[in-house]
Amino acid sequence: MQEKLNWKHLNNQLLENGFVKTSPLLTSQKCEQLMASYVEDIYRSTIDMKRYNFGQGEYKYYSYPLPKIISELRHYFYKNLKPIAQEWADRLKTDHHFPDTHDEYIKTCQQHDQTRPTPLILKYEADDYNCLHQDLYGDIHFPYQAAIMLSDENEYSGGEFTLVEQRPRMQSVAHVMNLKQGEAIIFTVNEFPKQGKKGYYRAKLRHGVSKLHSGNRHTLGIILHDAK
Repeated sequence: MQEKLNWKHLNNQLLENGFVKTSPLLTSQKCEQLMASYVEDIYRSTIDMKRYNFGQGEYKYYSYPLPKIISELRHYFYKNLKPIAQEWADRLKTDHHFPDTHDEYIKTCQQHDQTRPTPLILKYEADDYNCLHQDLYGDIHFPYQAAIMLSDENEYSGGEFTLVEQRPRMQSVAHVMNLKQGEAIIFTVNEFPKQGKKGYYRAKLRHGVSKLHSGNRHTLGIILHDAK
């Protein structure tokens, strides 16, 4: 990892807003290496987004065993997000329990027939986009995930990361962000506890990517639960 993060600040922002942007986590060299590996035989499946009406573009799910950097990022995020995940569960009054390590958490996924790895790399070209969605792959899901920008911001235009906050009995709110190379955005997978006049309510987030105007854009997705 390129830089130590202030996790107390990040976790406070996650609880308040459901998402937060970080300073660069990966070096430019590491980002370039990950993009170069897009053509390698290290993936379990390739998804054509247009075919499934997910948008337009392509992404690939890594296969087990995960590349070292992908495994390290999963463990890194889990370790630092676990305390806030437990606070998330307490505020939403759920019975979620998160074990001490990510390896133990993956065993929980396996017990629910969720055995396929979910980290992925996404590739966009001009006119590509990703529809608003949530990465829920089964009954078990960790409440937060991360997306890391691999491309240099000068290599493309458009393609903003977009979050839409859905609030009960209120209109939705859109949040649009640009990420520099190596920066990450951490965001809730499904819902987060939003402070209201009568306590916490469940605000839902969906995420996507706006249409790319030009160039090429690669993003790394770090999802902490596995899929059925």
